[in-house]
Amino acid sequence: MMSEEKDALSLTDEEEDDEFEDDITFPYELQQTLSKWTNYIHGWQDRYFVLKDATLSYYKSENETAFGCRGAVSLLRASIRPHPYDECRFDVSVNDCLWYLRAENAEARQKWVEALETHRQTESGYGSENSLRRHGSMLSITSGTSLSTQSTSSFKRGRGLREKLAEMETFRDILCRQVDTLQGYFDACAEAMKAAGLHHVDSDDIDDVDDYDTPRVSSPSSKDAPNSLFSEKLSKGEDFVGIFSQHGAHAIDFKGEAFTFKATTAGIVATLNHCIELMSQREDAWRKRSERETEKRKKIEEAYKALLQDSKKPPIVIGGPDYEEGPHCAINEDEFFDAVDASLDKLDKEVENKLSIQKIKPPKAPKTSLSPKHKYYKEINEVIAEHIKYAAKLDIDNTWELIHDEGEMKVFKREMEEDGMVVDPLKAVHTVKGITGHEVCHYFWNPDVRMEWEGTLESAQVLDWFSEDTCVCYQIHKKVWPTTQREALFWTQIRHVPNEDEDEDGPDYWIVCNYSIPDHDKCPEKTKNIRAIMNVAMICETVVEPPQSDRNITRENITCKIQYHANVNPGGWAPASVLRAVYKREYPKFLKRFTQYVMDQTKDKPIMF
Repeated sequence: MMSEEKDALSLTDEEEDDEFEDDITFPYELQQTLSKWTNYIHGWQDRYFVLKDATLSYYKSENETAFGCRGAVSLLRASIRPHPYDECRFDVSVNDCLWYLRAENAEARQKWVEALETHRQTESGYGSENSLRRHGSMLSITSGTSLSTQSTSSFKRGRGLREKLAEMETFRDILCRQVDTLQGYFDACAEAMKAAGLHHVDSDDIDDVDDYDTPRVSSPSSKDAPNSLFSEKLSKGEDFVGIFSQHGAHAIDFKGEAFTFKATTAGIVATLNHCIELMSQREDAWRKRSERETEKRKKIEEAYKALLQDSKKPPIVIGGPDYEEGPHCAINEDEFFDAVDASLDKLDKEVENKLSIQKIKPPKAPKTSLSPKHKYYKEINEVIAEHIKYAAKLDIDNTWELIHDEGEMKVFKREMEEDGMVVDPLKAVHTVKGITGHEVCHYFWNPDVRMEWEGTLESAQVLDWFSEDTCVCYQIHKKVWPTTQREALFWTQIRHVPNEDEDEDGPDYWIVCNYSIPDHDKCPEKTKNIRAIMNVAMICETVVEPPQSDRNITRENITCKIQYHANVNPGGWAPASVLRAVYKREYPKFLKRFTQYVMDQTKDKPIMF
């Protein structure tokens, strides 16, 4: 019977476990590729993220999920914070672990934030509210037999000390019922002996019971005849003294032991109750202390939030994507250069891939038609005249330093700073066969193809046309961490400067000049970018070698001599050594890449003189 009850109780508990587990259901799973901030060198990297069972884990790619995740966090104590400025970014932090993540767009970010919050709230409910609702249907003796298993399951079910006390009281009631049952049995034995007419023997005389020759049984009268049990025993001549010595004589002592047992168990229960009261008092004291600490923490958090709102800037984490540039930047120059270098390498690869798939567009011959009455007419003429003057002299004295020498290409710079910012003027000369100066200047000036060869641009647009050969451009450059994103607003003009000297062999120039202007009506306002100031000129001269026969001139007979002048103020702080190292690296690469682009675009086209 007891084993059947135990099986029934165990089955009930298992059914309750299954029923409880069925009640806990997590929200939908989410799997997608997000950008994760790695470090200041590699920046944002694409990683495959999986949100499942209130755990966020990520892999290097979707194809590598079988090799194990690279990291995972439980959302039980996680904090999910959308970035206040970047509409695609959100941060997930757990204690000291902080992940910077970026979705593809604002809608994707909102979807991830809502999913993370839902999983986090479900995880919290699983550990507290739902577990407190799980209780066994009844108590059994077997629930306290094993400290290692049953006690652990009791804690999982949320049972406290008071419930344990009730459980012990149940045990006590069961034992008391068992004692009462046994006591009733012995009382029945005593009554039966009395009804049979047996003499009562004191406990002191039990040792001498074997000395009696015959049982001391009085002759019962007919009306006091014993019951059938004792009649049977009398007919068989059994020794009632032995029965009496085995059962009836012990009735009084057993009752005393039972009283003692009941008193003992009652004392245990009372003691445990007292312990619970003491622990409750201690719990009240700790609860009050916890409330005080919670109140202090709440005040500190409110003060911290107020400070953030006043500054209107999120906290900057060293090594994170918000660690912007500045004169007091904690990043040393080597690390700063490594970050810029890695970003520029990435841009170079993007440009190479983009140039390999570009379609050839037919060039258009520009017309110099700017009206003399235009407000920028005088400024444009003065700037272009100055560039032509320096191009004709090619005045490179001892103040210019040669920083790159590769075949026909030479790059010079002169160190100069304004208000602590590097504005080193730069000159470069280069010679390329097979293209004309007009073709080089056309592709350098044409806004329609600028995004094809310029890999550092995020966007470029024409705000206004002054004439067919002059326009105002606004362009935003890609951000190179850890520098702030740059923008530029400038007029650009392409112009043919023919030889006006008496010498027929004098230079015949094509020139493109890009010159910054302070503002324009159509220029976006209040951007977070830094405005760069520039004065850049591409000056080209075409040299034609006469053919050896009467055949027409081919591209093998033409050579383009290029002069490139650049005077750029970055508009914001950056280490001087880093800027000069970038100039030394990027300007030669730009000239080679751009001239190769022009050669690819014109190789199957008629020559544009």
